[in-house]
Amino acid sequence: MTTLIPPSTETTAPAVPAARADAPRERNPLALLGHQIRYEQLSFWRNPQSMVFTFVLPIVIISIFGAVFSGSEGEDFFFGLTGMQYYTPVIAAVSVLGACYGQLAIVLAMRRQTGVLKRLHATPLPAWVYFAGLLVHCVVVSIVDVALVFGIGALYGVDLPTHWGAVLVTLVLGAASFCALGVGVASLIKNSEAAPAVVQFIQFPLVFISGSYFPIHAELLNTIAGLLPVKPFNDAMLALFTQDAGFQWRDLAVLAAWGVIGALIAVRSFRWDPRPE
Repeated sequence: MTTLIPPSTETTAPAVPAARADAPRERNPLALLGHQIRYEQLSFWRNPQSMVFTFVLPIVIISIFGAVFSGSEGEDFFFGLTGMQYYTPVIAAVSVLGACYGQLAIVLAMRRQTGVLKRLHATPLPAWVYFAGLLVHCVVVSIVDVALVFGIGALYGVDLPTHWGAVLVTLVLGAASFCALGVGVASLIKNSEAAPAVVQFIQFPLVFISGSYFPIHAELLNTIAGLLPVKPFNDAMLALFTQDAGFQWRDLAVLAAWGVIGALIAVRSFRWDPRPE
């Protein structure tokens, strides 16, 4: 005789998987920042064309000026300075502007157009880490660029500044302000094809009236340019080189104010998606 065993009415609780030892951990923000800086640096140094225009162009320009103004005396046209004393800090300032404003605005517009920013925004990478990585990258490139210009200027007899702390603070603040303006302008660019034209449309008049090409002696124009971001940076660099001066607080305040304006525009208008809103 076969005995039938009724099925058990007990319910078995689902097994809770144990925590995997190889589960990904949350990355430290500083580690993420270091990784992002390394990525930006590798992307830059592996692009020969970008390096050529970033470093070689200022070197060629300052070398040509050195050949032209070699052995010249101070002139009233250069406010009592020699041509090389005037152009060495000014060309250094222009190189920072190009690396932190022009190049950054164009790169961001291109990355947005190609969908790179959209894909990046979908990752766990915090936005502040991405932009901080861009800022540090631009500061590093600017320091290398300025060091090259300073070195060539020294070869032509231009005295180097003595207040290196003020030089570093001025460079970092100028780079940060121009980066903020670059991100702000990139926020307003509709597509990557228009990026170079928009960047130059803003940059060329500013550089022209700020005395980067040649000294400006018109008082009214100097007053107007002094309220814009490029001339205060030029003046701060000139004072550090030619007057053995320290911190130029007024010029630094104007630079910081424009950096805040650029940051506010970027926060309100920056788009990760290439499609128009």
